[in-house]
Amino acid sequence: MKAASPGSVAAPPGPTAWRNAVFGVFALSGFIFATWVSRIPAVRDDLGLSTSTVGILLFGLAAGSIAGLAGAPALLSRLGSRRALLATLLGSGAGAVALGASAGVVASFPLTLAVLVLFGFVFSALDVLMNVAGAEVEKAAERTLLPLMHAFFSIGTIVGAVLGSAAAHGGIPVGWHFSVAGLLVAGIGASTVRFLPPIAPAPARKQVPAGLGPRLHEALRPARDPRLVLLGVLVAGMAFAEGSANDWITLAAVDGHGFDEAAGALVYGTFVAAMTLGRATGGPLLDRYGRQPVLIAMMALGLAGLLLFIATDTPWIAYAAAALWGLGGSLGFPVGISAAAEHPDPQFAARRVSMVSIFGYSAFLVGPPLLGMLGDAWGLLSALYLVVAVLAVALAVTPAATRGQARPGGGRSGGQGAEGKGPDAA
Repeated sequence: MKAASPGSVAAPPGPTAWRNAVFGVFALSGFIFATWVSRIPAVRDDLGLSTSTVGILLFGLAAGSIAGLAGAPALLSRLGSRRALLATLLGSGAGAVALGASAGVVASFPLTLAVLVLFGFVFSALDVLMNVAGAEVEKAAERTLLPLMHAFFSIGTIVGAVLGSAAAHGGIPVGWHFSVAGLLVAGIGASTVRFLPPIAPAPARKQVPAGLGPRLHEALRPARDPRLVLLGVLVAGMAFAEGSANDWITLAAVDGHGFDEAAGALVYGTFVAAMTLGRATGGPLLDRYGRQPVLIAMMALGLAGLLLFIATDTPWIAYAAAALWGLGGSLGFPVGISAAAEHPDPQFAARRVSMVSIFGYSAFLVGPPLLGMLGDAWGLLSALYLVVAVLAVALAVTPAATRGQARPGGGRSGGQGAEGKGPDAA
């Protein structure tokens, strides 16, 4: 069998195992994130927080995420892809255990905030690393696979949301819930990464001075590419639309539409189920019709769903609107990441992905506290009109960001000639 990638050792994992391992990493990432999101109302109640103070917690999560994005290329360079992914999966599991202890056992707001900063760091570094690994699989397969990989992320969030709803309905404390989830992610993650090619760390390059500022400056150096900046704006808008649902749709359903906590978690589950469907079916659509028309159509659906979710007072319509919101927001982030990762050097691809991801996570950084403050003043449903405006801006820049890209993946063949060259299609 042909080696999966340069730098593999003898008897490397096969191409299907390589691809499936990356799918598994995406699913674990989604699961641990949804575990946190699904229990935000319980964390709020355990800590006795207001809506705006929940926004401060989410600000801490996003701030740690920005630092993790800046540090991810250095982790990849020093450890290699397999060991870097293992480190961030173990860190995410440990962070969930610590979060359960700080919020559910100690019930300390400052400690929970500090843990969320660290959790955001390892989670966002994992995000960059798994997207770079996914781009390598996509190049080898010569077809669009990153949306499907993000569908596995969404599958993980569905499982996490359903289990979170069950835990909330059964009155399981967040300390126990988060601890079990964290241990599962650490254990399954350690087993999964064994099937990734053991790509060695990169040769030493120019040293970047220590500190967040210099690392952010280095991560943003690819911003001299105007198309990459436009992709960053597009990803920021889509990340804001997706992240606002991750952060607030549960509370908006509970506080704005009068759902109980378990039903609110299922509204979030509906959102991620629709997002999963869009990502699972998006690859063939993108290969056939191109990025621009598919993204424009999907984003229009997302705008319609978001407006309907805000306006309706009928429970079943709220579920349908959440589904449209999720479907419409399903492809923007993975398509932007796929385009950013189109570079033959994995190290430079990681920097490009890091830069575009910084745009996206900056939307997470600004959005949560701002929506929380607006929610305190106007109510969460009215605050979501800000998301409508941001999504409209992302839709407006889509033609320029995707101009001249007839095929996703930098002109790859869209599936022809992939046999024997790398991971096969799902």
